[in-house]
Amino acid sequence: MGTGSQGAALDAGPVSVDEHLRTVLDTVAALPAIDVPLRESLGLVLAADVVAAVDLPLWHNSAMDGYAVSSADTASAALASPVRLRIVGEVAAGTSDDPELLPGTAVRIMTGAPLPSAADAVIPVEHTSSDVPGALWAERTVQVRQAVSRGAHVRRRGEDVLAGAVLARTGERLGARRLAAIAAAGVAAVRVRRRPRVAVIATGAELQVAGATLERGQIPESNSVLIAGLLAEDGIEAASVSVSGDDASAFASRLAHLSGDVDAVITTGGVGPGLHDIVRIALAAEPSVRAVRVAVKPGQPQCFGTLSGGAVIFSLPGNPVSAAVSYELFVRPALRRMQGSERLHRPRIPAVVDRGWRGNAERVQVLPVRVRSTAAGLHCVPAVDARGYSHAVGGHGSADGYAIVEHGRGDVVAGESVDTVLVSW
Repeated sequence: MGTGSQGAALDAGPVSVDEHLRTVLDTVAALPAIDVPLRESLGLVLAADVVAAVDLPLWHNSAMDGYAVSSADTASAALASPVRLRIVGEVAAGTSDDPELLPGTAVRIMTGAPLPSAADAVIPVEHTSSDVPGALWAERTVQVRQAVSRGAHVRRRGEDVLAGAVLARTGERLGARRLAAIAAAGVAAVRVRRRPRVAVIATGAELQVAGATLERGQIPESNSVLIAGLLAEDGIEAASVSVSGDDASAFASRLAHLSGDVDAVITTGGVGPGLHDIVRIALAAEPSVRAVRVAVKPGQPQCFGTLSGGAVIFSLPGNPVSAAVSYELFVRPALRRMQGSERLHRPRIPAVVDRGWRGNAERVQVLPVRVRSTAAGLHCVPAVDARGYSHAVGGHGSADGYAIVEHGRGDVVAGESVDTVLVSW
């Protein structure tokens, strides 16, 4: 990049989406691994496999409220000719009681309670009759009205997970269900990548606080809300959020201050070839930051690289839809790589187009769409006017996702299928 007063010129020819993404992903590196208590790890990415510390279940236990029995004692039981068994004890969940079970006896047992050592089955209470009139549970003897086989209604020790088995693997993002499995297997802490520290800066002299009285040429500022919100949706709280006027020197000073304190900076606006595009102008002094034109609609002008202070910078266009699309295509995968995630991208799901639109075969088109589910699959319609929508923050707000129209395809006709990325479904 040059260092003239007008800043760096954009690269002469556009680069493909895949090429720019490769540059981004080749630049960022995984953040350091840390050990954290399990309860603090939701949304973090594992930096080491998690191994079960205990068997699941820990011991044979009852899957039903009923009676622990020897299955052989119930072999002749039937509705017309029930078998009578003498009750010799009771086991509740959370107790270590292990009543002796002799032939012809039964033990009241609750769901989840350890199975007495001599029992091999559980008869549900619903399949028995009580010796107390009108009561569900028996006191001294129980009548078993149905035979049970060996192992019936018994959860066997280790049938779910054996101690030493890998429960979750490096690169997996931890969700609530996985955390519950890890906790149940006796693991109290996990090794993860820390979340990236990210600063957000929206630029533009025209930007005013929402609700302010606006003069001609001024608009309410929304990009900082957008980017900070997208980060939050990905489990990252922005380290700082600010709005910058069109002063290249002040912006450069702000970057110098931030770069050593954060892992990444995301800016919006000021990346085009204009005389007042202060982000591109300020970044001209950064030898490892590149200004490019990406063959994508919207979001063509971008700056990306590593600042002198060490942070990576993603400088995105200022039009809101362009910024959001750029975040989805380039920033989100990079932040996930920094966290060590094995899944960098959302899945792409085919959807049938209900209303077609004009395209541009020279670029990848990313169009905000509304999606509906039908018995035959997903259908979508544009959420914005496809003729020009980089600024269409209102329509973008109603979108469920993006239709991805590949390079070379051009127009999309109703009834055709497009790949969609669901972001609000």
